[in-house]
Amino acid sequence: MCGRTACSLGADGLRRACAYRDRRGRRREPEWIGAERYRPSYNKGPQSSGPVLLSRRHLQQDADSSERVLMDMRWGLVPSWYKQDEPSKMLFKTSNCRSDTMLSKASYKGALLKGKRCVVLADGFYEWQQHSGGKQPYFIHFPQTKDTVAEEKEGDEEWKGWRLLTMAGIFDCWEPPTGGEALYTYTIITVDASKDLSFIHHRMPAILDGDDAITKWLDFAEVPTQEAVKLIQPIENIVFHPVSTFVNSIRNNAPECLAPIELGAKKEVKGTPSSQAMLGWLKNSQEGSSQKKENDLPKGMRQFSHSPSPKKTSAGILQQWLGKEGDPPAKKHKG
Repeated sequence: MCGRTACSLGADGLRRACAYRDRRGRRREPEWIGAERYRPSYNKGPQSSGPVLLSRRHLQQDADSSERVLMDMRWGLVPSWYKQDEPSKMLFKTSNCRSDTMLSKASYKGALLKGKRCVVLADGFYEWQQHSGGKQPYFIHFPQTKDTVAEEKEGDEEWKGWRLLTMAGIFDCWEPPTGGEALYTYTIITVDASKDLSFIHHRMPAILDGDDAITKWLDFAEVPTQEAVKLIQPIENIVFHPVSTFVNSIRNNAPECLAPIELGAKKEVKGTPSSQAMLGWLKNSQEGSSQKKENDLPKGMRQFSHSPSPKKTSAGILQQWLGKEGDPPAKKHKG
């Protein structure tokens, strides 16, 4: 399943990270629709809002269906046919949608057959492993290359920052029966966990690995539903590391949520390109820069971005953890 995510990029960084090639091969950046509503967070849960990609044609009928837009939508799909005046009182949960029932359950079937496919964006997602002592959270994300940089420059042609996790989703638009603003909501499709992740949990989000898969999922006018659903498969191209139970509380919204920890303190560890990228990324997120606007930072992390003591920061924790020698923190399970 997928019940918690992180997406810490500011609105402008998120737009640049989602650059793509349109049908004519031109490099494009998706237009933000309602960027002022978006709030970065290290700890997003259902009923919060989050960024998604979708085809512009959903909003403009004469648009090229390969053109993408960014929207901030609420997590937890509210079907367009829902007749009550308060969607938060729905008796069924719709934050996740199982791939094996998405074409049969009324909550999702209609939207999916109408092509309402979206890509849910995140730095990564959290999952909890059940064990005798309780639950151990893990942060799961795409591998990051050694070229990943913490601070992106506006003039850079290609994005070199954190590679966002791109999860397949379904969205819908609900209109209050008594009138008012339309509400856009989404659900994340889930599949059986890949071999490497199955020791943590038996389910995982359906991840679209690469722009070709993203294009096929979003372009509902060119790729019919029966063809698009073939993309919904477990993937192996992901890495993970244990994190602190600090993330357990949805109220905690700071870099500590996804900072790697060492379980058992029996092995010494060293940084890999992926973990070093995370270190730089967290440092940048936490320390900020003179060019960044405070509005790009979630309220919960501002207290950390100005903290003078490295002992109280996730970057300090990461630096100590990654400075050791041994196995890499971001790894695949070997069972």
